[in-house]
Amino acid sequence: MKNKMEEDKDFLRQDNNYRSLKAFQKAECIYDVTYYFAHKYLKTGDRTIDQMVQAARSGKQNLAEGNIDGITSREMELKLTNVNRASLHELLLDYEDYLRVRDLEQWKYDDPRCVQTRAFCKAHLDSAVYREKIKERSDETIANIAIRLFTSVMCSLEVS
Repeated sequence: MKNKMEEDKDFLRQDNNYRSLKAFQKAECIYDVTYYFAHKYLKTGDRTIDQMVQAARSGKQNLAEGNIDGITSREMELKLTNVNRASLHELLLDYEDYLRVRDLEQWKYDDPRCVQTRAFCKAHLDSAVYREKIKERSDETIANIAIRLFTSVMCSLEVS
């Protein structure tokens, strides 16, 4: 039989290393991609720039805060994870809107470019890789990469 201290240790997580979470690493990639995309492809003064960057920031920051708060409060961790999801979903809609109103293609799930992008996103968690690679890509490609990253973050959150 466990004593009270052992029970508390099992109940409360002892770590708060959010940087090691795949979901956080992917959210950081989304932030970096979005920051570049919004400042490169949206017109200066467009409110969407701030909205997209803030949604990406919120997605990343709420994962970190939720992980830290989750040490003492699972309820707070869940609330902040839901804020993360809502922020990233808002950002997803912004990317979809960008593609749609400009008559650009949103890649279908089985499109070879999408398959290749999913494999890349699964294998790469370092935001520096994305910051370098997106400089060589079109706005359509970057938006589709961001959309795939959202999907992989949501999958990471469901597994975590």
